[in-house]
Amino acid sequence: MKKSNTVYSAQALSDRGFFGRRARGRAAGEAEASPNFFCIFQRCAAYDKRMSVHFKRIIPFLLLAALVLSVLIYPRGSPTEASQSIVVRIWNVDTFEGGKGSRASFLKRVAGRAEQEQNGVFYHVTVYTLHGIREAFAKGERPDILSFGVGIGSIDGMIPLGESFGGRDIAVPWCRGAYYLFSLSDNLPEQGAPDGRTVLSSGGTNLVEASAYFAGISGTTEESLTAYLSFLSGRYDFMLGTQRDICRFASRGVNFYSRLLPVYCDLYQYISILSEDKLDVCQAFVKLLLSEEVQNSLYEIGMYPAKGAQGRSVDFFSSAERLSEVRSMLRDGTAERQLDMLFPMIG
Repeated sequence: MKKSNTVYSAQALSDRGFFGRRARGRAAGEAEASPNFFCIFQRCAAYDKRMSVHFKRIIPFLLLAALVLSVLIYPRGSPTEASQSIVVRIWNVDTFEGGKGSRASFLKRVAGRAEQEQNGVFYHVTVYTLHGIREAFAKGERPDILSFGVGIGSIDGMIPLGESFGGRDIAVPWCRGAYYLFSLSDNLPEQGAPDGRTVLSSGGTNLVEASAYFAGISGTTEESLTAYLSFLSGRYDFMLGTQRDICRFASRGVNFYSRLLPVYCDLYQYISILSEDKLDVCQAFVKLLLSEEVQNSLYEIGMYPAKGAQGRSVDFFSSAERLSEVRSMLRDGTAERQLDMLFPMIG
């Protein structure tokens, strides 16, 4: 009886559904299994949808956390390293015509090389006109290094360079030009030039009249490009010009004859230091600029090395106004009484 009750109880349980799903599924050929799997699929899909919504909500917080971590972890230079960077301001003002290219561009190339030789030092070259640099000084602005030509006037606070030029040690030339007498034929005289047949090319604050005076040449002064074109057109037989005209002839393929006029020259581009705080790095730049290797590359801009300069020149701290007065003195003949003062020997 107990065994029968046990069997009965199992059957009863089966009839009441505890084992009925498996039995009925097998009996019905799995007919009722599909609805059950579909329900499970629906539940999973609903779960995935809810999780997707939750994930989209936390994305901004994850991005913010990543940003914070990147700021905290990403390697940065220390404040000490940043504070050690030195910027040297170099101002360049051209007051006379050069050769070809740009003196400022040449300085920038030298600056790039100087930066490679010194860690954390940057040289910034800025171009000024004569008027612009006067305004800057009037506002109290000053460079650390100044590159300039005649006509800029006197400047306070220049630091001795350890070498001198023309009796002064606060400015030395880093490049120079030269005056020449030109002709398109081989009829160049050994001295002077025939009156009335020569044009004097004036290309800045420099005194081409002084070069003519010391060379025993008289002529008509014209603006540089005008004088050059007048000479090429045959209006004049001779032209007193500079290294700039040599470059013009070369660019046009013009055959010419020339004679160097060495007695007087004011075509010097000077370099000076005005910063006491940055003296070491300023001196390093000037030393590189005046080095033999750099000086020998001045041909790239049609200029000449500073070494070997000789003859007379004008005071390189003369203002443009003072140079205009000297020009008038040369024209009216009153300069002869004070030649040594106006045009001292430089070497």
